[in-house]
Amino acid sequence: MMMLIPKTWKCFTPRINGKLSVQLLKEAGCKHGETVTRRALPPAIGKRGDQLSLLPASWAADGLWKGQAVPAGSHVRLNLQTGDREARLPDRENGKSDMREEKRRRRLDKMDIDSNSFTSQELKKALAKMKESEKAERMAHEEEVRKKFRPIEQLKEEFEKLNVKMETDYEIMDKLISKFNSSASTLDEKVAALYDLEYYVHQVDNAKDFLSMGGLQLVIEGLNSTEPVLKEHAAFVLGAALSSNPKVQIEAIEGGALQKLLVILATEQPQAVKKKALFALCSMLRHFPYAQQQFLKLGGLQVLRGLFRQKGTEALHVRVVTLLYDLIVEKMLLEAPQHGEQAEEKLQQYRQVRLVPALVEQDWCAVVSKLLALPEHDAREKVLQLLGVLMAFCRERYRGDRALGAALGLLRSEYEELAAQERSEGDKDGYFQELLGSVNTIIQELA
Repeated sequence: MMMLIPKTWKCFTPRINGKLSVQLLKEAGCKHGETVTRRALPPAIGKRGDQLSLLPASWAADGLWKGQAVPAGSHVRLNLQTGDREARLPDRENGKSDMREEKRRRRLDKMDIDSNSFTSQELKKALAKMKESEKAERMAHEEEVRKKFRPIEQLKEEFEKLNVKMETDYEIMDKLISKFNSSASTLDEKVAALYDLEYYVHQVDNAKDFLSMGGLQLVIEGLNSTEPVLKEHAAFVLGAALSSNPKVQIEAIEGGALQKLLVILATEQPQAVKKKALFALCSMLRHFPYAQQQFLKLGGLQVLRGLFRQKGTEALHVRVVTLLYDLIVEKMLLEAPQHGEQAEEKLQQYRQVRLVPALVEQDWCAVVSKLLALPEHDAREKVLQLLGVLMAFCRERYRGDRALGAALGLLRSEYEELAAQERSEGDKDGYFQELLGSVNTIIQELA
């Protein structure tokens, strides 16, 4: 029977024993999914059985023989006149199917998904190559980092060759202390040494080293200097070393630092010197009940109140108010329910510090209330906070203070407008709303 070759043929591959007939594909000169035009067929093409078969795009004139493979998507019908089964490939109108098949063929050709293309060993080799590629990339990145950065040991060696030595903080502080203590150093050199020391002693460990090297006692003695600039920087270094450092706090108060700071604040000194001395005093008193007790015994509250009588010390007033508020709240927080022997022991120390009774006795209630006239909102905030904690002790005094009532009324009107402006801008709990709440609370307490 003669087989007619139509214009378009569809190559497809039946399976032989579960594997693709690759050899027949090669003999046919086409690939899986390829469309051929008037291609000459080898002898195997058209035979029955498990050989490669080509179906025309139109209905097969000779029908299908038994066992012949049919591509997916083909239409199959039974010819009632001849009794044969006939097949037709999917519709290719407008060339859409041809285009889809062409795209699919190109994609599959690139991927090479022939089931015989990869064995398990080949896959293992491919994975190994991927790992090697990742390792090579990682090593290349590490090499790039090495080119940009060098180990500290190498840097030290290079610096030694250049006669440059990398010094530790301890070594640097030792040199600075020596320069400050040297009689051969000029005033500017001593000031520069103190300036640099302040940077290092902020760190707790450095401050302890500073103490062990004798530097702390030197700066305490520097508070007695006749040079105001040396006093200023000595107090600055002392305050930095004292901050949150109990060991240094103990050594400083035993070394007489508290008395020297109070003398500076009580006598006529430049404001810059008093500012740094007050900073050092605050660092010594915070979280140190023994120092607070000694502060009261030495008349520290009277010294601080004297600042409110001196001219040119207005900038220090808010700092004093902030210190007093912090000391009162510090004790109040510790009196809250606590557990542990250490907390109980510290509470016993704070109970010996009678700060609030001393404030009431020295009429600090009136001193604080007058500060509401300050124009800065931040200063007012600090004053309102202190008024709030003193209210339980100064209520009767405040109720009879008409000036305080008038000041609170003005503040409420001002902050109502500012808080309303905040709310109009979408800030319901803004800064001025908080200040307004503090003012209203005090007014209610006095009602």
